[in-house]
Amino acid sequence: MSEGEYLGGRLLLAMPGMGDPRFDHAVIAMCVHDAHGALGIGVGQVRDGITFHGLLEDIGIDPGVAPDVPVLNGGPVETARGFVLHSSDWGGEGSVTVNPLCQLSASLDVLRAIAEGRGPSKFLVALGYAGWGAGQLEGEMRRHGWYAAKGHPEVLFETPTGRRWTTAWKSEGIDPAHLVAQTGSA
Repeated sequence: MSEGEYLGGRLLLAMPGMGDPRFDHAVIAMCVHDAHGALGIGVGQVRDGITFHGLLEDIGIDPGVAPDVPVLNGGPVETARGFVLHSSDWGGEGSVTVNPLCQLSASLDVLRAIAEGRGPSKFLVALGYAGWGAGQLEGEMRRHGWYAAKGHPEVLFETPTGRRWTTAWKSEGIDPAHLVAQTGSA
């Protein structure tokens, strides 16, 4: 792929009937994609049994003024590793810009800033990530497993978790009900 074809900053949407139940109705914020592979954070499914306050307390941070938001299932790789997708009004050491979608931070600094009320105005917290080796994602796309939607920050930050897949499709001008009818799977 050429640099213009890489998918960083886009939303990867699982196609109906893709065959991997771990990614059923998945919405993945693509953070890194280049000739060496790809890394994305799942934003379409809540991780059961974990709250943001509980996560903060587990790592020794007083939740302070942080809202007790759901923690998302970021993906099947390194499921104990945390990531924060956030608005660009906060940046710390190691924050990565994922244009036009968001910023990505994986340090404790962002969690402390959120707990202290000086963090980003919009954020999502996820455990784990989705990763692909060189050429792997491209192969899955050729087999119609994924659709690369534009990077719509409002899908991340203004849409409830369970509605992100449908909303992302609709933001592309596609009714997902028609996809289901064409593929025969929900």
